[in-house]
Amino acid sequence: MSSEPENTDFLYPFIDAQEHDAAALLRDLAASARGKAADSARLQGASLDEWAAGLAAAGRLMADRFTRGGRLYTFGNGGSSTDAATLASLFSRPARGRPVPAWSLAADQAVVTALGNDVGFDLIFSRQIIAHAHEHDTAIALSTSGNSDDLMTALTEARRRGLLTIGFAGHDGGRMAATDDLDFCFTVRSQSIHRIQESHALLGYRLWSLTQEHLAQAESSTGGRP
Repeated sequence: MSSEPENTDFLYPFIDAQEHDAAALLRDLAASARGKAADSARLQGASLDEWAAGLAAAGRLMADRFTRGGRLYTFGNGGSSTDAATLASLFSRPARGRPVPAWSLAADQAVVTALGNDVGFDLIFSRQIIAHAHEHDTAIALSTSGNSDDLMTALTEARRRGLLTIGFAGHDGGRMAATDDLDFCFTVRSQSIHRIQESHALLGYRLWSLTQEHLAQAESSTGGRP
């Protein structure tokens, strides 16, 4: 195994430039952080504007499915798996509003590793959809590239079973943007994985908020009954 340190020039070029002036280095770090925050804020605003109508429509359909006993399944790989877990937790254990049944399909390590070992990594999410999902449920896949094979396989299975299917993608949307297996694909138009995931988090929160609004309206119209 190589003992050479990982090259971080692309993240903080001024650190690896043998900077000896501590004050200048701190100014550069602060400027870098401000620049990234500004870029992230611009991208998040643009993404919310672009997908406002789609998020509203998806939230309405999700609320309708939840009122009929539906559940939410989220999934992703790597950093997107943690985003999927956060999104599922937002729906199932919200700080306010109505909790709804939601699970991250990457959360159970025993299930994921067993399926990966026994049937192949490409099937770790689709097999769980087969085992648990019903037609009133919703599937949300998160991928910065939009090209993950295991996600695409799961979305195909979810569509076949009548689930509402939603994708969060990045770059140009990849295969997610082109497939007929998605009802909605919210693409964050950036080449930065970090900025994409930050915008995914905000879009997911907005989707949850809109779903909560529709759930509250539905409960109000039925006298508080779910």
